[in-house]
Amino acid sequence: MTKIVNHWIGGKTVEGASGTHGPVTNPATGEVTTKVAFASVDEVDAAVAAAKEAFATWGQSSLAQRTSILFRFRALLDAHRDEIAELITAEHGKVHSDALGEVARGLEIVDLACGISVQLKGELSTQVASRVDVSSIRQPLGVVAGITPFNFPAMVPMWMFPIAIACGNTFVLKPSEKDPSASVRLAELLSEAGLPDGVFNVVHGDKVAVDRLLEHPDVKAVSFVGSTPIARYIHTTASANGKRVQALGGAKNHMLVLPDADLDAAADAAVSAAYGSAGERCMAISAVVAVGAIGDELVEKIRERAEKIKIGPGDDPASEMGPLITKVHRDKVASYVEGAAAEGCEVVLDGTGYTVDGHEDGHWIGISLLDKVPTSAKAYQDEIFGPVLCVLRTETYEEALDLINASPFGNGTAIFTRDGGAARRFQLEVEAGMVGVNVPIPVPVGYHSFGGWKDSLFGDHHIYGNDGTHFYTRGKVVTTRWPDPADAPAGVDLGFPRNH
Repeated sequence: MTKIVNHWIGGKTVEGASGTHGPVTNPATGEVTTKVAFASVDEVDAAVAAAKEAFATWGQSSLAQRTSILFRFRALLDAHRDEIAELITAEHGKVHSDALGEVARGLEIVDLACGISVQLKGELSTQVASRVDVSSIRQPLGVVAGITPFNFPAMVPMWMFPIAIACGNTFVLKPSEKDPSASVRLAELLSEAGLPDGVFNVVHGDKVAVDRLLEHPDVKAVSFVGSTPIARYIHTTASANGKRVQALGGAKNHMLVLPDADLDAAADAAVSAAYGSAGERCMAISAVVAVGAIGDELVEKIRERAEKIKIGPGDDPASEMGPLITKVHRDKVASYVEGAAAEGCEVVLDGTGYTVDGHEDGHWIGISLLDKVPTSAKAYQDEIFGPVLCVLRTETYEEALDLINASPFGNGTAIFTRDGGAARRFQLEVEAGMVGVNVPIPVPVGYHSFGGWKDSLFGDHHIYGNDGTHFYTRGKVVTTRWPDPADAPAGVDLGFPRNH
């Protein structure tokens, strides 16, 4: 019997009632292993209603109560990290070590939420006028929603809900329908930690569920991570419905390599950043810009390393890279490589014919490396979201910088150099939200915020860190004047002298 993943509403599993389901496949075999229930408008409304009812109490709960529950959740998450990683591998396909790394990065944000009291401290100014004080406080919004992608089914939700609920909000999560099981397991662990029913809810589905969350009058804010076209739609639609929005979009992350760089270190970084998680991450390096005469040597070093990557099922400890999430996505990624030569690229490695013995129906693709890529090529212009690395050549730093800044994306970027002055110039001059200096994937730690520029972010707030706290709360300023107790009406003795 095929497993069915149902919704989590009001602290319990709720069977899908719409009659509509989606397939969940094991990417390593191509086999449909699970069905996921797709929510109707009524089912989304039920989740929002449960969250709204819970907010009446949760929003007034103490910081101590909220953080104590999150501490217990953190302990449970740590104890079950292997189990959650196995769920991720089974439905996403990434190797177990990558899945464990994803859980670890999610734990980092839970850690931040456990200490949220520091971020929620207000401000006080006394005696701004005679006997007048002014204070600033932050309060929760109410019901908030998260819409998350397939590539990090545990980490990206944990970039959102721990901070949201620590701030006093209640949460409705709509995870990717391609790998939904991890989100339900997180909900179960939250319940086991003592989170009150309705504070965290999970509804699965497609555009019907998404659109209802964007339109629902009781949803006060929406967080999203995904492709740029959908991020733009989420931002436009939710904003038109009066909601606060943070919508993180796609990327084309560049790694600039200057002639003085350690080429072995740069090649190691390029390979891990381009092909880790099969390139299915918004912070993958998908374009290397080689400056000057180092291009040929750098490409050769990348090729030597890339050819040694072991590709296989994610549950095989020997595998270093797994399959892609679906066959449709695999074929789309392959199309960029198949059309590259006609667009002027030099195809150094072509992974489109790769397969794994015994798993021929899996969504396999090998490593692809394209050199001397013109900026007009589709492989350069589009976010491929697969294990395809483009190498571009420029003569000077200035030419490389102009090339990078001309990209419509501005998520992350990196520079490899031994020159501190060049690195300093780059971090100030490049138009991207996250910059690495000799670090290929500059994902900020939890207490800094994650987010890009240009078409990589819609909305004013980055995700997690201080921006996350500000996104999930709103400020209030209170101006107070109290009469001096010595001025009490005649006949009322408060014990204060009347000689002031």
